[in-house]
Amino acid sequence: MLGLTQPTVRHRIEALEHAIGQPLFSRNVNGLVPTDEARELAVHVRRMAFASEAFYRAASGVGSEIAGTVRISVAEFVGIEIMPLLLASLRDSHPELELELVLSNENADLLGQEVDIAIRMHRPCQGALVTKRVGCIPLGFFAAGSYLERHGVPKCAADLAAHTLIGSDRSRMDRDFTRELQKKLGQTLYFALRTDSHPAQLAMMRTGLGIGVTQLPIGERDLVRVLPGLIVAELEAWVVAHADLRHSHRIDAVFRHLAANLRQYCTGTQITQITSGSFPSSG
Repeated sequence: MLGLTQPTVRHRIEALEHAIGQPLFSRNVNGLVPTDEARELAVHVRRMAFASEAFYRAASGVGSEIAGTVRISVAEFVGIEIMPLLLASLRDSHPELELELVLSNENADLLGQEVDIAIRMHRPCQGALVTKRVGCIPLGFFAAGSYLERHGVPKCAADLAAHTLIGSDRSRMDRDFTRELQKKLGQTLYFALRTDSHPAQLAMMRTGLGIGVTQLPIGERDLVRVLPGLIVAELEAWVVAHADLRHSHRIDAVFRHLAANLRQYCTGTQITQITSGSFPSSG
């Protein structure tokens, strides 16, 4: 990544250790292992790296022209299933923009300028942020037509006990969501197929492996709604940026575009009955 040879890196590490007066790595047969002191210093080094990258992104878009780099943090599911649709028209309107997507279910550090903009599925709680709530995304049960042809269509929530269900594994937020859903349905749900990856859950549904929960606008693309009268829960959708960065023309343009298009995504289906409930924050 640095474009340097191994001996050069080794000499620089040794020079740094000499400068601070303590070893940063222990050497063993398996290579270098960071010391506790190194791990503590790494926190500050990462902040330096974020600041350096933020400086580069800011410098790449100086002026009134909407051009340069914008780094966006989204949950894994959002990045795979939603962002390509949101960014297509943005790139058409502003071809000089360069977009970096960070796909993670962990919140990126906006205050530390790890990213410029984030899309979050829960209310932001940090200060010094500009936030825009764009709506709610309803969740429902879905399955592939091929699965329902083989196993039949559930007529009520109790019928789910006789079906193969796809759900979460060990994620704390998803397990909390499952407990709330079980209270709502009045029954225990047994997931025969478990994973904490929401894109993997959707892929299993599309393959015809079972019934799972996903966002209505996504499920209605190519799956069959199961128990169509039931809204499982809603995800709040927020677009967030550091307050100082909104003065950048390129970041403001991306912020407004994402907010407008996410609002359209949230209201893109005709929902007549919405029931609130707890939900997983990662999408």
